[in-house]
Amino acid sequence: MPPVTEGPSELVVCSLEAWDDVWRRNQFLVHGLLGRDPTLRVLFVEPPIDLVYELRHGRLAKRPRLRSVGDSERLWALRPLKPLPRAAGPWADRALCMQARRAARRLAFSAPMLWVNDVTYAGLLETTAWPSLYDVTDDWLLESAPARELTRRRRLDRRLLEAADEVVVCSPALAASRGATRPVTLIPNGVDVAHFRTPRPRPADLPPAPVAVYVGTLHEERLDVELVTQLADSLPVISVALVGPDALSPASRQRLDATGVLRLGPRPYGDVPAYLQHADVVVVPHRVTPFTESLDPIKAYECVAVSR
Repeated sequence: MPPVTEGPSELVVCSLEAWDDVWRRNQFLVHGLLGRDPTLRVLFVEPPIDLVYELRHGRLAKRPRLRSVGDSERLWALRPLKPLPRAAGPWADRALCMQARRAARRLAFSAPMLWVNDVTYAGLLETTAWPSLYDVTDDWLLESAPARELTRRRRLDRRLLEAADEVVVCSPALAASRGATRPVTLIPNGVDVAHFRTPRPRPADLPPAPVAVYVGTLHEERLDVELVTQLADSLPVISVALVGPDALSPASRQRLDATGVLRLGPRPYGDVPAYLQHADVVVVPHRVTPFTESLDPIKAYECVAVSR
């Protein structure tokens, strides 16, 4: 992409995903923006550390952490601390917004562009004068969450739709739902074809052929665990390998393990093509729900890129 000569030199990204080796939409876009604009500085706000959850599980929660990513000091990641459960009311969200503002001040940001992917940070539109963009990548209003949490999400989503300067969505379903009351821009996902077609050696932990591979986050809202176990039971000659961060419940993990399904864990973006290239078949065993129908899964583009 050609370099840009105009636009924000400071960007605050409130992300639903952490900045780690498992790259997702937000990281691809931020990486591309940094490459286009050599003056751009980015504060990437990651999902928070849940203090109550950590203490409940016998772990000592870490302090909020602001760290430089890479060696240019143009990209900074903040892992804030959620001090209160959301059942306590709006104070938990306000505390997170305050930490994001404090980090921006620490980095001497003067008038950054605000990119909201996590509705938790809707309050920043009211407490700052930053120009704002609401980026809707998943319809979490359709997730099977507790009623209190869904009410909170609807309230924050409505505030963002009313107040954000721009709204961007990644799928036609989201364009229909979020574009009912205001203009939105559809920017679908894509894939770096050259990255996925460059030949790679077979990963050492990939089972022998024939093998079916899924690459993506293992989460009950997306992954059809029953379908995966049926696949493994009905075709025992084929190994089934799941590659990606594991957010499944213990019960789902036990079901998969009992049928011989391999959970290989997350892999860096640079290693993902090897698993797809050496798969005999690539599967995307998503549940069929209104939530999954709202998605534009990147792994589907990856399947096409490796010609599986």
